[in-house]
Amino acid sequence: MLRRDILKLAGTAALGAGAASAGLLSFNEAANAAVPLPDVRRLSLVNLHTGDTFSDAFWEQGAYVPDALVAINHVLRDFRTGDVHVMDPNLLVLLNDLNAHLDVSAPFQVISGYRSPATNAALHEASSGVATHSLHMEGKAIDIRVRGVELTHLRDTALQMSRGGVGYYQASDFVHVDTGRVRRW
Repeated sequence: MLRRDILKLAGTAALGAGAASAGLLSFNEAANAAVPLPDVRRLSLVNLHTGDTFSDAFWEQGAYVPDALVAINHVLRDFRTGDVHVMDPNLLVLLNDLNAHLDVSAPFQVISGYRSPATNAALHEASSGVATHSLHMEGKAIDIRVRGVELTHLRDTALQMSRGGVGYYQASDFVHVDTGRVRRW
């Protein structure tokens, strides 16, 4: 076995162990997670409120790309206040996997990524549909749509993945996905 193969396997094992300790995988699932991960994970995003875009790899050769994460955090910032927050890397992986299931090249159109506590409180005051302790405030939720993809197909695909919360907002033309517990509304 080549040194780089040993390092890659060690990295995969460490990722599995980290996922197990974070509660993402059971210990047995993590121990058996010797399946190599893809070498590259990409995202394509466009923030509909700011026009900011990101289209690049955010994970390469077993590690997150720091500059890409900074750029994604900027694109997904609270457009009302300009506040930037660290987005949950699991949300980025979820979006990458959702895109693979959809098999489209169009970017995710972002309606809302991070929300500051002030923005969330104002939105909650204006609508009972906004949670008091929204996962948007933790960088663990995003509201999206994809040009050329029926909203119901986007919702159903996210639901089939069973990787977090999925909210369907037909009247507002978006689907909410998050990395919280599996649930739907």
